[in-house]
Amino acid sequence: YTSLRISSLNRHMKTHSDEKRHVCHLCLKAFRTATLLHNHVNVHTGTRPYKCSDCDMAFVTSGELSRHRRYKHTLEKPFKCSVCKYSSVEASKMKRHIRSHTGERPYACDLCSYASKDAYKLKRHMITHSGEKPYECYVCQAKFTQSGTMKIHMLQKHGENVPKYQCPHCSTFIARKSDLGVHLQNLHSYMAVAIKCSYCEAVFHERYALIQHKKTHRNEKRFKCDQCSYTCKK
Repeated sequence: YTSLRISSLNRHMKTHSDEKRHVCHLCLKAFRTATLLHNHVNVHTGTRPYKCSDCDMAFVTSGELSRHRRYKHTLEKPFKCSVCKYSSVEASKMKRHIRSHTGERPYACDLCSYASKDAYKLKRHMITHSGEKPYECYVCQAKFTQSGTMKIHMLQKHGENVPKYQCPHCSTFIARKSDLGVHLQNLHSYMAVAIKCSYCEAVFHERYALIQHKKTHRNEKRFKCDQCSYTCKK
């Protein structure tokens, strides 16, 4: 990270510190900066000081307002990938996208070899170790660790209560027709810019084909020691 202003650098340096001196007087939650605390207090009070000039929406933080305007009004995507034609509304999405090119998986599980490109997927994975089952079937109250497992249960056990739409390209069953459309768009639509496998030189114009291909690398030990015969996955 570099900056032309010392104030920006000082603010950035706080992201590396565990010190949280700014404490909320309502719930005692602590924050690194006064701005983060101020935004948090706004959530408590319901204050939304950042108002959109093009509609009636208002937001707790300036960042939320910026994202709203890009998604709903300006349609601007200022964050552009230097490798392919992908562009994004948010810097965080661009950071995740770049990892599809580099193969980087910075969020590693402490209990097994699993590693993820983003924190949410690691958090979801950790549930498999904790035994927590946060997803509950509203018909029979059975509980599951993953939302996908619960959906499969709903379709198999309570199919008469749930409409079934099978993907014409794979074995996936989906409860809602609108979700089937999203599934087709995300996984089975043709992409003009091919995506390269992060493990080998293969390229694909369909995301589903890439996902299936990556499974062939699942148990592959790609990293080899140049001093002995040791190999490993990570």
